[in-house]
Amino acid sequence: MAKKIKVTLVKSVIGQKPEKKATVRSLGLKKISSSVVHEATPAVLGMVNAVAHLVKVEEAE
Repeated sequence: MAKKIKVTLVKSVIGQKPEKKATVRSLGLKKISSSVVHEATPAVLGMVNAVAHLVKVEEAE
């Protein structure tokens, strides 16, 4: 079974570059404190790494 991670937006995307805004949006995050659960694939981990200063990552059950 693949590992799952929970990604939560903790900082606003206002003032960020359009690429960072698009990355947050493609992760499925809209508002501050919104959370999504993704499988920990290399593509998702790369997106999370690109916006690590805006999100919080935890392991999900």
